[in-house]
Amino acid sequence: MPAFTWNAVSAVLAVHDLEAAEEWYARWLGPPTVRPTPTVLEWVIAPSAWLQVVASPAAAGHTSAVLGVGDLRAGVTTLTGLGLEPGEVEDIPGIIRLSALRDPDGNTISLVEEL
Repeated sequence: MPAFTWNAVSAVLAVHDLEAAEEWYARWLGPPTVRPTPTVLEWVIAPSAWLQVVASPAAAGHTSAVLGVGDLRAGVTTLTGLGLEPGEVEDIPGIIRLSALRDPDGNTISLVEEL
């Protein structure tokens, strides 16, 4: 057990074109909360939880994030309504429900609801 306490988490996704990625993510999450550097976009998605999108062509399409949600079916409905394409809802009875989607760079974003 570490001798310290965790207090925050960031998920980081790499993209080829930061401006194009900003348009796609903003459809879902609204405008970025902050742009800490010219190559990083950041959204606060929960208390002490951030989603960062970074310009990194070499890593684009090879990153993933798992985001916990309170109501997966509502999340999937929202994504579909925004024109995004979430995957089928998968149930692992009594444990989790999940749906994965890919951003335009091919990164995987999984929405997970604990049961």
